[in-house]
Amino acid sequence: MSPWLSRAEQLFLGVNRWAVILALSAMACLVFANVTLRYLTNNSIVWAEEVARYLMIWMTFLSAGLALRGGLLVAIAQVHMRFTPALGRAIRIAMLVILAGFCLWMIWSGIGYMNRMGRQLTPATRISFWYIYLAMPLGFGLMATHILLLARRFVTTGRFDEGQDQSSAVGG
Repeated sequence: MSPWLSRAEQLFLGVNRWAVILALSAMACLVFANVTLRYLTNNSIVWAEEVARYLMIWMTFLSAGLALRGGLLVAIAQVHMRFTPALGRAIRIAMLVILAGFCLWMIWSGIGYMNRMGRQLTPATRISFWYIYLAMPLGFGLMATHILLLARRFVTTGRFDEGQDQSSAVGG
């Protein structure tokens, strides 16, 4: 891999990781503040539960590609190890093609759903559901990008990430 592409991949991973960290941090702080206020003042933040729920949705979709990269999503990843190297490689290629196709289908479906439901407003914050449903095509787009970035390595070595040991490559 060229140094430029490697740096671009590291930047992509860093931005993706920080987006997940920020979403998780914001959600945790919001829930903590809401619970604290509820018990100390007998009042709560009206919109806190709704915003925390939408942050969880965003965090889930943003982190799916990172989980895939860590070998944590594909439970059948160990199947390719039970066969000869050539057949294992063919199985890995098929897995990546199926995953990439699924991501593309989910991007397309997510955009359609986002456009259909985007006119509705959330109950407490009154923001368009378009912003909430944007998490689906964006998250699957990120996952497709992760698949493209790790495909060659996974097909040739059977590993999802460079520093990964074989036990974590198979979800164990």
